[in-house]
Amino acid sequence: MHSRNKHRQGYDFQALCATLPELSSHLINTVKGHISIDFSDRASLICLNKALLMHYYDVKYWALPKDFLCPPVPGRADYIHALADLLRSTTQTVMSNSTVKVLDIGTGANLIYPLIGHAEYQWQFTASDVNPAALKCAKTIAQANDLDIKLIQQANTEHIFHNIIKPNQYFELTMCNPPFHASQKEAEQGTSRKWQNLGQKPTNKLNFGGQSQELWCDGGERRFIKTMIRESKDYAEQVGWFTCLVSNKDNLSSLKLTLKKQQPKEIKTVKMAQGQKISRFLAWRY
Repeated sequence: MHSRNKHRQGYDFQALCATLPELSSHLINTVKGHISIDFSDRASLICLNKALLMHYYDVKYWALPKDFLCPPVPGRADYIHALADLLRSTTQTVMSNSTVKVLDIGTGANLIYPLIGHAEYQWQFTASDVNPAALKCAKTIAQANDLDIKLIQQANTEHIFHNIIKPNQYFELTMCNPPFHASQKEAEQGTSRKWQNLGQKPTNKLNFGGQSQELWCDGGERRFIKTMIRESKDYAEQVGWFTCLVSNKDNLSSLKLTLKKQQPKEIKTVKMAQGQKISRFLAWRY
């Protein structure tokens, strides 16, 4: 994990339970004798997230409706910290700066990136989503935590930045965790594999949840990010760095070819490691 990630040493369940006592009822002993939670149980995951956000990020209220994506906090924090490094490496901007404006594409009901980004670096966020129910939940979380954030519904699912970035607006960074799968069937197969990895029998529910817009779109993440890349050219003067997570590393070569056609000034692939898992995001600027 990133050197500034507060979760590098794992979960301090004693401290987390002191912050949120209800987490105690979800603790279990693993076969190796360690204290943990059942990561295949959604209620336990949501309670753990609440404790992490309260303890480390001073989040007073966080709740998630049924079937919405429940994000792993440590990995989400890594993306934020890596963006701060990217910003510092190419500008004179101090990482912790309330004048830094960030656009979170597809923020979801959990509002996880604005919560962490504001707590760690005081960044100002604008966030978009296609799902009005997700935005309603995000608004509730923002208001409960006195977070000044502009939430915008993307009415046209064929667009990414169009209808969201307004004339004369400027963002130092854009970020996105795009839908991964190319179809509902593919998403269900991915769900089944995750249950098997957790040592559970496959069901029609995923422990982290997820609405259809969060999990899949026509063409999967490759098509989604290519649309993002093409539209980014229209906002070359209004954004410092465009970035997007890329779950499938095999998509990188195709995405970079699309990027080169847009003739950006610079392209970067930033890797992030959480234990055995390697994730990455693609970044470009004009």
